Amino acid sequence: MTSRWWFYPALVVLALPLLPILLLVFAAIITYPTLPTLETLTDYRPKMPLRVFSAEGTLIGEFGEERRELVRIEDVPELMKKAILAAEDDRFYEHGGVDYIGVLRAAYSNFSSGGVKQGASTITMQVARNFFLSKEKTLTRKFNEMLLSFKIEHNLSKDEILQLYVNHIYLGQRSYGFASAAQIYYAKTLNQLTLSEMAMLAGLPKAPAAFNPVVNPERAKVRQMYILRRMHDLRYITQEELDLALNEPLETKQVAHRQTFAVNASFVAEMARQEMYDRFQEEAYTQGYSVHTTIRAQDQAAAYASLRKGVLEYDQRHGYRGPEGYVDLKKNNTDELLEEALEDVPDGEDLIPAVVQSINPKGISAYCKNGQVVEIRGEGLRFAQQTLGEKLALNRRIRVGSLIRVYKNAQDFWEISQVPQAEAAFVSANPRDGAIFALVGGFDFYRNQFNHVTQAWRQPGSSFKPFIYSAALEKGFTPASVINDAPLVIDLAQTGEELWQPKNFDGEFSGPMRMRQGLTRSKNLVSIRILQAIGLDYAQDYVTKFGFEKQKIGAYLTMALGAGSVTPMQLMSGYSVFANGGYRVTPYFIQRIEDGQGNIIAQAAPVIAGENAEQVIDVRNAFTMVNMMQDVVKHGTAMRAMELGRQDLAGKTGTTSDSMDAWFAGFHPTLVAVTWLGYDNPQSLGEKETGGGAALPIWMGYMGQILKGVPEVTYTMPEHVITARINDNGLRDPNGNRIEYFYEENPPPEQGDVVPEENKPADTVNDQLF
Repeated sequence: MTSRWWFYPALVVLALPLLPILLLVFAAIITYPTLPTLETLTDYRPKMPLRVFSAEGTLIGEFGEERRELVRIEDVPELMKKAILAAEDDRFYEHGGVDYIGVLRAAYSNFSSGGVKQGASTITMQVARNFFLSKEKTLTRKFNEMLLSFKIEHNLSKDEILQLYVNHIYLGQRSYGFASAAQIYYAKTLNQLTLSEMAMLAGLPKAPAAFNPVVNPERAKVRQMYILRRMHDLRYITQEELDLALNEPLETKQVAHRQTFAVNASFVAEMARQEMYDRFQEEAYTQGYSVHTTIRAQDQAAAYASLRKGVLEYDQRHGYRGPEGYVDLKKNNTDELLEEALEDVPDGEDLIPAVVQSINPKGISAYCKNGQVVEIRGEGLRFAQQTLGEKLALNRRIRVGSLIRVYKNAQDFWEISQVPQAEAAFVSANPRDGAIFALVGGFDFYRNQFNHVTQAWRQPGSSFKPFIYSAALEKGFTPASVINDAPLVIDLAQTGEELWQPKNFDGEFSGPMRMRQGLTRSKNLVSIRILQAIGLDYAQDYVTKFGFEKQKIGAYLTMALGAGSVTPMQLMSGYSVFANGGYRVTPYFIQRIEDGQGNIIAQAAPVIAGENAEQVIDVRNAFTMVNMMQDVVKHGTAMRAMELGRQDLAGKTGTTSDSMDAWFAGFHPTLVAVTWLGYDNPQSLGEKETGGGAALPIWMGYMGQILKGVPEVTYTMPEHVITARINDNGLRDPNGNRIEYFYEENPPPEQGDVVPEENKPADTVNDQLF
């Protein structure tokens, strides 16, 4: 026995190297039961943003702390998977959660380089860390991470783990998951990405801020090139594919402070966000709700482009206001200085901020916010030509260091531009049920979130006259009624001290004319005399049939000239009544709302003209008004719209006093649209600016695209409407040169007839008014 005294010490000595392993095993046995359950992974329910879609299903808005789009692993392109594996864990399908070979390789690499240059976290370990652990760098956290990785690998398949990673990993710009990042950085789905773009996204998990292609394009490019070469080394791609990807220029769709979508519908998306927040409060941003709108992508794109074009054209008619600012380049003309100077300048989408670097007789060289240097020559200088001389004050003159805006025109040439100060609004809808097809609440949502379609109370000017004329039809007027377009002096105070002498826009008086002519030529004195005849209170009550608020439309004679207050949305709703045959429909933009599981929780149930909508005016009234407003387009103040080559358009221009507001409201039997242009702080648009010159072109730009290829429609004359040949005096005359429409019970008198006083229409009762 004594001869074995050395056995126990020897056993202890031999066991010492195994002690750490035994301690690790013991720790694992103690810790493993305390690890969190995997329900978070097996029943994966991340915070999902509120998403807003067009009628076709195109994403037009997203709101939430985390931007995320879930995708099944089988729908992830193979090259996208390989790019991720090359960047993060090329032995993912071979190890059991912890890659021991990878650990040794990383240790050797770090030892050789003298620092921590390469990590050894597998995709499974990243899933464990991102779902269950903090990011603190401690041995305890790393130990738990490894144990969790074993547990995850034991309970989930490799594809299930990779799917969690693909959907959950943070990739910068508030995007979580690769499908979301593809939309945010490139406005594409995963299937639309190029190899170069896939490699760029695959490089983001390591350091989303450092390798962000929007903020740090140079570092992002280096990371992208590394991943592409890794993919080649791993034989995921060929040499030819590598070369093509390396040479592809770095382009992202993400603009600082702006989230871009396939269609710009920022005002609609914000309306949807407000509606959802009112319903669900903060949960609206985390439960994955989907709002499907009535907005049609083609309509929205056409409306947005036409509005911006119209506002820019208006702005150019009134001259260049000068540079936005000045950057001193005398001491330092480096790219870093220029980028810093431009960093806080608000983006203007296609109106790019730039700093003038040099000026010579041939043109200007300017450094743009996106890093591009552009040359502006010839026609591109014309808009700002007067500011290139030496005579102007320094703050008005373009010189080296001037902060300007540049714009690439349709001919692919650069020109000097500026951010307009005027605003505009556009809205279109289906007149039968009120479904909104397009809505643009202003020139630039990121500059001004005020929604001019729904929030701007403006005077409608002459675009309000059709509602007064419609009221007159119900009081016995006809399109052939003769009203005197002559000067009028009105005692507003009934004391003789406050006199009003209204004038026509053109300053001319044409004498007696038929009511149709008065509307076609937008004669103010005709409208005022009509309003006098039918009565202020009656007219005020009557226009509420169209959805206008009584308190906003004062019972004054100026009502005839559109001196009340309406929003573009209200005006569009009012014109829908004419377009649909006399029915009141309510505009709406949300078709349905779905929860995070795709269940419909709300569905629109609009009233439909001719079915369950309230009929607020006689169909004969609507038909007559449409016919008169067709003449406004064919022969009157909106005659420019005939450039569209259609006979089935109707509408009315509107210009307020001193040209403060410019309007056009018009329609086709299947489409009604209203556009407005003006300043937020009311001021004149310019002496020569009118609804027909400033607003109508925006309407035409939209209608021209949307109605292209749509067959013309003929308005059907309703029952109990008759036609009669009349002369210039509005009397029935077999030899008359005009055919007019009348209610069956109110035919026109014949030439020479004596009409009993009680049967006279209101427009001829009181000669003093006319």
